[in-house]
Parts: sequence; structure tokens; C-alpha cells
Amino acid sequence: MNLYTIGFTKKSARAFFELLKTNGVEMLVDIRLNNSSQLAGFSKGSDLEYFLNKICSCGYRHEIIFAPTKEIMEGFKAKKISFEQFAKLYSELMNTRDALDYFTKNYAGFKNVCLLCSEDTPDHCHRQVLANLLVKAIPKSSVKHL
Repeated sequence: MNLYTIGFTKKSARAFFELLKTNGVEMLVDIRLNNSSQLAGFSKGSDLEYFLNKICSCGYRHEIIFAPTKEIMEGFKAKKISFEQFAKLYSELMNTRDALDYFTKNYAGFKNVCLLCSEDTPDHCHRQVLANLLVKAIPKSSVKHL
């Protein structure tokens, strides 16, 4: 499996959809806790599903199972915990939720899957932590950050 990650912040709609299309992404998995914020612009859940289908022939699923809890996210954003602590807490949460098994059961049939969140880069982002966990758990998989 080719696993991709992407954030929509600081990307135009054109750049965002072209990256997905160029890399042959078949399924975009939205791992944000909230996908309906007005700040999301073109990546607002219901709109995004439509655009992905029409522009990229790509599927869309919002999967809260992969989102960090509000408490973990707020602790990190408020700088009460370091990224290393955030990554550890998030990894433990994924383990508690059996998220890796869930991902494998629901997405193993796809060749190109992309994890979506809002951050413009994967550095200090839960999508990087999740991608690393998935690559370790899924044989013959690799990750590329778009």
C-alpha cells in the first residue's frame, strides 16, 4: 500500500486536488476531529467529498477513530505537552482504539490511501504519527507526505 498524507492549510484548492490526482489517491481518510469548521474552506467534509469524487474520482471517509482527543490536542496546542508527549499519548490512544486493525480491515483493499488533516506540514502533526504506526503494521507499505 502507498500511504500518503496531506494537509490543506497553505494550499490552494488547485494544488491540493492536483497532488491527490497526480499521486493516484483512491481514498482520502479525513482524520480531523472536526471536519465542518468554516475555516476549512474547500476541505469542509460535505464539500470535500463532492470535490474529491468529481475532480479526482477519489473516495472520502471521515474517521474520528484516528483523531486525537480534544484534551490531547489542546494540551499540545497550548504547549502544556511537548510533541514527543503528544505523539506518545496519541499512539497509546490508537492502541486503545485498535485503530491499526480498523485501518487494515477497512482500507487494505486500496493501493493508494491518503490521510488528511489541516496542518500544512507533517512535522508535529498526528498524521505523521499515524502514518508511521501504519507503515510498521502493514507489510510492504510506504509513506509519502504531499
